[in-house]
Amino acid sequence: VLGLLVWTLIAGTEYFLYPAFGWVMFVAVFYWVLTVFFLIIYMTMTYTRIPQVPWTTVGLCFNGSAFILYLIAAIVDASSVTKELDSHNYNSWAASSFFAFVVTSCYAGNTYFSFISWRSQTLQ
Repeated sequence: VLGLLVWTLIAGTEYFLYPAFGWVMFVAVFYWVLTVFFLIIYMTMTYTRIPQVPWTTVGLCFNGSAFILYLIAAIVDASSVTKELDSHNYNSWAASSFFAFVVTSCYAGNTYFSFISWRSQTLQ
C-alpha cells in the first residue's frame, strides 16, 4: 500500500519533465509489481509446489535489492523536491519522498528478517 502511494503521488504530476522522478517511478512501480507477485505466490502457497527454488534466498535477494534501490530512489526523490521547480507539484512530490523513506524502512526490516530466515536455513 505504501509503495502504491509513492508512485501514484508522483504519477499524478508532470514527473516526466524531470528525469529524477522517472527513476523513482521505475523503482516504485517495479518493486510494487514484484511485491504483489510474491504476495500472490505466498498467499496461494504456490512456493510449496516448486521446491527446486530456494525461496529463502530468493526472498533475501528480493528484499535486499528492494531496500538498496528504494533507498537510492528515496534519496533522489527527496533531493529533487524543491519549491522552485513547480509549486503545483511540490506537495505531491514531498509526500512521495516521505512515503519512499517509509517503504525503504519496511524493506529494510523485511531484509533483516529474510536474512535471519536464510541464515537459519543454511545452518541446518
